[in-house]
Amino acid sequence: MDDLTQALTAGNRRALSRAITLIESTRPDHRAQGTALLAALPRREALRIGLSGTPGVGKSTFIEAFGKMLTGRGLKVAVLAVDPSSARSGGSILGDKTRMEMLARDPLAFIRPSPSRAELGGVARRTRETIRLCEAAGFDVVLVETVGVGQSETLVADMTDLFVLLLAPAGGDELQGVKRGIMEIADLILINKADGDLRDTAMRTVADYAGALRLLRRRPQDPPGFPKALPVSAIAVQGLDTAWDDMVHLNDWRQAQGHFRARRAEQARQWFLAELRAGLLARLDQPEMRARLRETGDSVARGDEDPAAAAARMLDWLGAGSEPPPR
Repeated sequence: MDDLTQALTAGNRRALSRAITLIESTRPDHRAQGTALLAALPRREALRIGLSGTPGVGKSTFIEAFGKMLTGRGLKVAVLAVDPSSARSGGSILGDKTRMEMLARDPLAFIRPSPSRAELGGVARRTRETIRLCEAAGFDVVLVETVGVGQSETLVADMTDLFVLLLAPAGGDELQGVKRGIMEIADLILINKADGDLRDTAMRTVADYAGALRLLRRRPQDPPGFPKALPVSAIAVQGLDTAWDDMVHLNDWRQAQGHFRARRAEQARQWFLAELRAGLLARLDQPEMRARLRETGDSVARGDEDPAAAAARMLDWLGAGSEPPPR
């Protein structure tokens, strides 16, 4: 573990890959080693950027062009791509390196695909820990690409500094822009594919969302003019530098105003609560508990017991730590 920690903090990419594999493992001994590894890592900070968007909007193409622009400026970029897992088999394709072939060969870039494993919110179970590992390895920017499921994909905003929403031209109107959910937490809305025949349509879409954003109540953590909508083209590599400049400006402003540190503190609190909830759920997977849950579930399925009453009875038993009360 000491060798792994030293190699990781020295920026060794193979050590980083091994550490992420260790963190994502569900074996109890690996979980203990992963927790010890995280505790031993030095505190380094990178700019964490969450990127979401509907399937087919061009997230991978945008990330490759955006990442190449950043590495061209001498920045080290880590990409954490979350792939949806099959609801039937549980498997994932994990083909993001194939989609980002040029960026994958860049010595200043690191791409790690991870399966969502039925986690909600568009991220993987260990995305927070993986971000910490990338920061400890010395990366300047960590991009988290979510699954891309739609309006409810907001969990990534609780673990990143900036949240960027990527949309396609003609993807909505002003009413779509003021919908609650993913729209109201976005720091930047980027309309991709603003090139060729779609350029005029993209510019109208930018105007629609810009008008919608003006109707939203201004957030205290935003400077004047944010959030904003911008046109970009990953294929033509246009608008990416403007988007990056806005990201840097927004992050610098939040740091100067104290919002950055407050956000990181709240994220640490949410991380603790998430781990606590996951640990409590893991206790339900013990053999004795599985047997009691199966017995109670059969009772509910037969109609012998109301589902809400059965759940309340099991919760009472868990709180008391004794035999479950009779029905």
